[in-house]
Amino acid sequence: MPRKPDPARTDSDASEATPEWFARARPAADVLPALFGAEAAMQMLKPRRGRPVLAEPKEHVNIRLDAAVVGAFRQTGPGWQTRMNNALRDWLRTHPGIHKA
Repeated sequence: MPRKPDPARTDSDASEATPEWFARARPAADVLPALFGAEAAMQMLKPRRGRPVLAEPKEHVNIRLDAAVVGAFRQTGPGWQTRMNNALRDWLRTHPGIHKA
């Protein structure tokens, strides 16, 4: 059974897609080069899968920490691992003798 459209998400200014509209429709590969140029169209049409590659990706490690330390960070709520990473980064800034990788 089809869902009722949500009135808050319905665009009343947009016209209905009719069979004639679909008959005039053309594939993006045919239309984009004329609008943006061949090189830009090729980039737009290139499939992108997965997450973007990071310049400095994080590294997965297994580490054993005191339960009290982990518990204190977990109690701060969602994002506790990021806050723990930031605390370690701050520690590195205050200890300049440690070599950064």
